[in-house]
Amino acid sequence: MSEIKISPLEIPRALAADGSDDFTAANTLRNQTDETVQAYPELAYDPVVEIAIWQPSTFEERRMLVARDKGRIVGRGDYATQVGDEADTAWINAYVHPDYRRRGIGSRLLTELEKVAADAGKRKVHVYVSSLPSEGALLAAPTGFGAVPRDAAGTQFLGTHRYSFEQVERVSRLPLPVPGLHSLVDDAIKRCSRDYAVHEWAGPCPEKWRDDLALLYTRMSTDEPSAGLEPPEDVWTAERVNEQDQRLLEGTATAVYAAIEHIASGELVAYTSLMVPQQLELAVLQDNTIVLGEHRGHRLGNLLKVLNLAHLERVAPGHPSVITYNAEENRPMLSVNEAVGFVPIGYEGAWKKELR
Repeated sequence: MSEIKISPLEIPRALAADGSDDFTAANTLRNQTDETVQAYPELAYDPVVEIAIWQPSTFEERRMLVARDKGRIVGRGDYATQVGDEADTAWINAYVHPDYRRRGIGSRLLTELEKVAADAGKRKVHVYVSSLPSEGALLAAPTGFGAVPRDAAGTQFLGTHRYSFEQVERVSRLPLPVPGLHSLVDDAIKRCSRDYAVHEWAGPCPEKWRDDLALLYTRMSTDEPSAGLEPPEDVWTAERVNEQDQRLLEGTATAVYAAIEHIASGELVAYTSLMVPQQLELAVLQDNTIVLGEHRGHRLGNLLKVLNLAHLERVAPGHPSVITYNAEENRPMLSVNEAVGFVPIGYEGAWKKELR
């Protein structure tokens, strides 16, 4: 039996650059090991989009480890964190090829990733593991909302490594096109207060809205349900919004936005965005949706959702579905999604480990 070696993977500048074959292989490995992706191939991670996400950033740090058997990539470990004195959390994950499981590779990758986090002074790490709906024994989330399969490999693996189970996120799918969408839009507009105005754009954020969008991004990190995960505040600036836009352009993905302005203040108080891959066979990813707390109760979330779906239909039709991830305890957002037609297809368990 050959020795499995773990080493950092240097991220190439582009898929045509030296070393891009390894990055593509690592991307394929992730797709092969994600249960939800296996059941819904439209969820596959596109290496063109992924390589843009993994480029150096002023505001985030990412590292990738790979496990090799005679040069073949058979395991992958991901590390991501924010930059700054308050950034006490790292997000990590380990993926192992099905033919190489139960050989300690996942444990070695996880241990290495935890060491990277600890050496960087992080207080804790978070891991998200996907699973399909199960009729077997379930492990209930401590929030009282949702559960994951108790006997699933990911559940057993993280429990063995002393991670605490904190939360369940529901993975939901909306088939496209949406029947009766224009009627839903008309109804949402009729219910909307005249105190608000709607704005739409596809691609980079207009300069006039970058500061407002940065505030909304920041509030996403503190306002959405996070159970016992205790994520740090993720502070955004106009410069960071612009950097993200440029990375999306490099990755050939298009961001499709709908946002709501509070007319009296002239500020954006809500937004939603969809990340649209270039390949028509892949799903559109529902990114963040937020309405600032002081403006809730006006059905702005429902208005945003249906308006941006109509926006998507105009600027980027032809994709099979929209996929969204929501905390199971986030009943207001789940209700909005269910009313439009989203249905559950899988779940993600959120796990935490204290490092100090």
